[in-house]
Amino acid sequence: MYKLDATDKRILNRLQKNALQSIKEIADSVGLSVSPTYERIKQLEKAGIIQKYVALLDKNQIEKGLTAICSVKLKEHSQGMLSKFEKAIVKFDEVMEVQCLSGTIDYSVKVITKDMNSFQEFVMDKLSSLDNIANVQSSFVMKEIKQETAFKLA
Repeated sequence: MYKLDATDKRILNRLQKNALQSIKEIADSVGLSVSPTYERIKQLEKAGIIQKYVALLDKNQIEKGLTAICSVKLKEHSQGMLSKFEKAIVKFDEVMEVQCLSGTIDYSVKVITKDMNSFQEFVMDKLSSLDNIANVQSSFVMKEIKQETAFKLA
């Protein structure tokens, strides 16, 4: 496992805030020259700490205004059935996140669609077509209070 030092953490904090900044800008802010900063970033990518670079979009401006959190219970919990569900659920474009949970709910599924009609179509045409679902409870996000993508690294 790659051991992060203080400089790595400063580099990662900078990249999380703005992945488009230049290596020189990052180097200047962390007190290194360009070449060692570039090498550190490449090491962090190779170690899998930096998984990918993305652009974060405003959901409302791309007509994705409805967010639902679906609590899914399965009928059967064999390894094969769990794996089958996981492979199927991640293929749906509307599904943004899936977490396997302990407790009474098996999975939490974050679904984002244009509106309630498109959510209903997703449930009827896609989610309900999956085998082994015992129950789905959906809660709708009324207001997002905090949505963060960056981890605070000391």
